[in-house]
Amino acid sequence: MVRIGPVELPDFPLLLAPMEDVSDPPFRTLCKEQGADVMYTEFISSEGLIRDAAKSVVKLDIYEKERPIGIQIFGAELDSMLQAVDIVTETGPDIIDINFGCPVKKVVCKNAGAGILRDIPLMVKLTEAMVKRTHLPVTVKTRLGWDHNSIKIVEVAERLQDVGIQSIAIHGRTRVQMYKGEADWRPIAEVKNNPRMHIPVFGNGDVDTPEAAVRMRDEYGLDGAMIGRASIGYPWFFREVKHYFETGEHLPPPDMEARVAAARRHLQMAIDWKGEKLGVFETRRHYTNYFKGIPNFKPYRMKMVTSDDSADVFAAFDEALEAFATHEFA
Repeated sequence: MVRIGPVELPDFPLLLAPMEDVSDPPFRTLCKEQGADVMYTEFISSEGLIRDAAKSVVKLDIYEKERPIGIQIFGAELDSMLQAVDIVTETGPDIIDINFGCPVKKVVCKNAGAGILRDIPLMVKLTEAMVKRTHLPVTVKTRLGWDHNSIKIVEVAERLQDVGIQSIAIHGRTRVQMYKGEADWRPIAEVKNNPRMHIPVFGNGDVDTPEAAVRMRDEYGLDGAMIGRASIGYPWFFREVKHYFETGEHLPPPDMEARVAAARRHLQMAIDWKGEKLGVFETRRHYTNYFKGIPNFKPYRMKMVTSDDSADVFAAFDEALEAFATHEFA
């Protein structure tokens, strides 16, 4: 059993990564149903929260069926982060996660996200103050370092543990790498193998097949895997990994009927939660993977990703199902 503070999880849990404009309640619902063990919200700006910015506040929406769930916040100003912790604590998640890993320029330029990897003392100071501010377990998601020459993740993880975090998830790339190249899990294993570490160490980055998850567990000895891009438009990934763990065999991929049903439900939940315009727009990124591997599918996908009216998108789903009902996915 793996524990994040009082939160009990199965051996080698699968965590849905916090992804901007992806890890919203509709998508989290689908991933939870397919076996994800821990949900994380999209990352939320501490500055946005304390200013009651609508885009930030709506991301606090969590539901009982999603538990255990963590709300992730980012920022670099101590007062703002502490006020954000107060707001998040009142919302009642199971976990508060700090984003020290986002590589996006608009976040990094404010010394937040992965930007704070250039100032480890500030990273530790912020974390310690946030841990002391709440009764909830505080966790951290970060990267190996700012660049290849500044990788000190073993020391950083130990210092964060010493100020009270309850788990750490590490993406196997530096900020300079962004999402290029291959994730390097070896430094994450070094964190896990540090005899002073006693909190769960989760790996993130390039867990895109069941075999990769097995390697992360068996070869690198990590406590769990945080799944990001492999789940976009494919919530079945969690179920497939768990089936492979249990049997060593691959589940057959979902058929066309299941894919259309999931896409329809995803879109409808998104519209119900965020309205027609945003619901249609922000669900588009999932359709490529929902219908990946179908030859001559481009005309249907173009309708799905260019239509601003949900009725047109639902009609495209129906047309695709009729045209490819017998398609067999490899």
